[in-house]
Amino acid sequence: MSSLTYDLTLAGLSVGAAAALTGVGLIVTYRATGVLNFAHGAIAMVCAYVLRQCVAGWGWPLWPAALLTLVVVAPGIGVVLERFVFRPLSVLGGDPAQTLVASIGVFVLLVGGAALVWGQGARDDAPDLVPVDPWGQLAVALVLAAAVGAVTRWTRFGRELRAVVDDRGLAVLGGVDADRVAAAGWAFGSFTAGLTGVLLAPYVRLDPYGLPLLVMEVVAVAVAARMRSLPVAVGVALAVGVAQSQLTRLHPEGWAAPLVQAVGANLFVVALLVAALVLPGVGARDALPRAVTARVPEPPGAWLVAVVLFLLPLGLAGSDLHTAVQVPALGVVLLSLVVVTGRGGQISLGQAAYAGLGALFTALLAAGRFPGLPPVPELPALALSVLLVAPLGLLTGWPAIHRHGLALALATFAVGVGVSRFLFAQPYVTAGLSLGRPAGFEGDRAYYVLELAVLSAALLATRLLRRGRTGRALAALRDHEAGASAAGVRVPSLKLLAFVAGAALAALGGGLLGMGLRAFDPGAYDPVRGLLWFAAVVVLGADSTLGALAAAALLVGLDAGARGGVAAATIGVLAVLLGRLPEGPYEALRRARTHLRPRYGAHLTPLGQTLRARLAAAADGDGPRKGPPAPDNETRTGGAGGNPNAAEGRVPTHAPARDNAPILTAHHLHARYADFTALADVNLTLHPGQLTAVVGPNGAGKSTLFHCLAGTLRPTHGRILYQGRDITHTPPHTRTRLGIARTFQQLAVFPTLTVTDNVRVGAEQTPTQDPTAATERTLRLLHLDGLRTRPAAALPTGTLRRVELARALAGTPRVLLLDEPAAGLDAAEVAALARLLRALAADGTALLVVEHDLDLVAGLADVVHVMAAGRIVASGPPAQVLDRSTP
Repeated sequence: MSSLTYDLTLAGLSVGAAAALTGVGLIVTYRATGVLNFAHGAIAMVCAYVLRQCVAGWGWPLWPAALLTLVVVAPGIGVVLERFVFRPLSVLGGDPAQTLVASIGVFVLLVGGAALVWGQGARDDAPDLVPVDPWGQLAVALVLAAAVGAVTRWTRFGRELRAVVDDRGLAVLGGVDADRVAAAGWAFGSFTAGLTGVLLAPYVRLDPYGLPLLVMEVVAVAVAARMRSLPVAVGVALAVGVAQSQLTRLHPEGWAAPLVQAVGANLFVVALLVAALVLPGVGARDALPRAVTARVPEPPGAWLVAVVLFLLPLGLAGSDLHTAVQVPALGVVLLSLVVVTGRGGQISLGQAAYAGLGALFTALLAAGRFPGLPPVPELPALALSVLLVAPLGLLTGWPAIHRHGLALALATFAVGVGVSRFLFAQPYVTAGLSLGRPAGFEGDRAYYVLELAVLSAALLATRLLRRGRTGRALAALRDHEAGASAAGVRVPSLKLLAFVAGAALAALGGGLLGMGLRAFDPGAYDPVRGLLWFAAVVVLGADSTLGALAAAALLVGLDAGARGGVAAATIGVLAVLLGRLPEGPYEALRRARTHLRPRYGAHLTPLGQTLRARLAAAADGDGPRKGPPAPDNETRTGGAGGNPNAAEGRVPTHAPARDNAPILTAHHLHARYADFTALADVNLTLHPGQLTAVVGPNGAGKSTLFHCLAGTLRPTHGRILYQGRDITHTPPHTRTRLGIARTFQQLAVFPTLTVTDNVRVGAEQTPTQDPTAATERTLRLLHLDGLRTRPAAALPTGTLRRVELARALAGTPRVLLLDEPAAGLDAAEVAALARLLRALAADGTALLVVEHDLDLVAGLADVVHVMAAGRIVASGPPAQVLDRSTP
């Protein structure tokens, strides 16, 4: 081995060892708590600063300072975070999206705090903890990985750790102290973060922004290891580190040389892009927390106050007006997050990249440096840059089709980091680039007026995307993606629309921001800035345009007249309080004001309160009633329980075919989960006007068969035909539009929408009918007239079952698939459901019911299929089949 190759290998091993430490810490934290700690890099930075302060600032000896930093400070940060930030979230249910937002909040809090304490300038005097050669760092990484593996595999704590990871609730019932396990995981993860920071600090310039981002770039090694395998993480880290070091030997020539060199110098970023975009996603659960993304009521007069505040800068002059110019531009950028995250429920951590691309393309177009185009005036250049950036929203929109939650967060973060490293940080793109203002708007006051006009247009566009049919579909996607698809919403197309519109708005705001600063500043659009913007919008009301404007004013205003980092620290504090303020700061302030307001007047006695509650329940028709039963409401209104053919409440369906030909058939279905056979040669036929039931024990394959018919699972073999058409590979939303509707065992309603909007989402997906008329008919049929404007989140289970069924019926389906429709209903509600299903069958709908309530099945079904071990073992009339299948 040549001397150069050997030296480069040693250098690569040094970098790889630090990356391996990061991977080990991230994996341990994730396995103990289920949280991908986005604050890992910020903890590393804080510990590096603490060690430097002790040694260079206070003159302490190196090793006592290192012991304090690594044994006390770093684990202490982890324990504090677990106790006061993430444990309250786990008590609330451990929503992975909420923990993600809190983790990002910790990141921006630590970054902002470090900027406040130590300043934003870079430091190059961090002390060396180990010798320059890589063997010490490599030994530390290998020993830690081996120790963690041994503890996990052979100790009691390791068994408890695995139990908590598999099922935290069950582990607690088994006597495991899950809080202690989580605290230990956080302490160890923070220790490795601190160790990574103090090892890397001597080789990079220590600053509050650069080191955290550098550490987060190497999250690729943990993702490549599927957040589980320590040997894989260490191996990937060392391999990428050595490869990146060896690539520095290349000196390519030609037009692609700068890009090749950038790739060679940022191989961990390439690995992050591959791991996040190509490998199967990790932690893909749910979207954003609904309580936070749901729009909170805006105080009366709030918009009037906002208009006045945004007009006030027109009376300013000098530096104050120059600072205020940034607010409307940033407001446009943050409106892009309202569309993507607040209304669409998609986690997007890469909006800063699109804002930067908007500024970069505007500058290149205005300077005549954009390939193939002559110089363009600033305003047309801004408009053209928006058109160029909008299609690039597919970079994050395409992964979003199949990814959710943490997996989507990693994909969008990776895109943001990639754009920053390979475009914004490269001299061949940005060297000598300047950006002026449009002709006639060179002055700050005139330019501010232009920004207000553009902001008004962006607000109007955002409002259009949040209202009407598209807005309801986006909200349904946010609240329950599977339910939206079952309602007929084109989920993939809608996600792409949200990301493309978000990219366009971000580019528009980014271009305005660059022209306001009169320069293209890559630091204004780095990935850390994107995390800060995301956290600010989420905690101040992700689905509120007013919240986005408030976030823009807060971010610019706090950092304008104070030391840098105040805005980040403030947003970080709000984000880490997410577990204690789950409904957001607005709602917390409203409740506090309500509690502090003096109360006057008479108070009801406990008996009076009880009577009022009973009267309210009786008025809604949902509460328990005592005494003689009231006349059947369905009979009185001519609904499903009375005359099935009454026109008043009836949803038009299709009459049964005269020859009673099958409408939906399944032929020789097979389905497997890994090595487990869930379905084996299942055949099923549904006829119009017939109610078919599928029963059997848990694990018999009922749900798998249901999902195959609904389109949420593809069988490994076999075919599904609808009216003779092969729909085996047809997605769920297309099946709904064809006439196959479904309900869910776990309720699939949209809690932030009203009852009317829930039903209207289903009605709007059938182009051949009037959505308004269909919604009205269905509301009357299910007796939801009195609850039209009630948010679904405030309704009891029985009513929500009716709302979900109403949404399914609003599309006038020919086939209705019901997955345990009686779950959670009382006897009266089950009886009402039975009357409704009989009426639907009489109207010609083909019904398939998967149900455990054999009494309901016996009284309703025309045909019953009994399943066991993935096969149909008996079929026939219920009296015959159920007598044979029950003991």
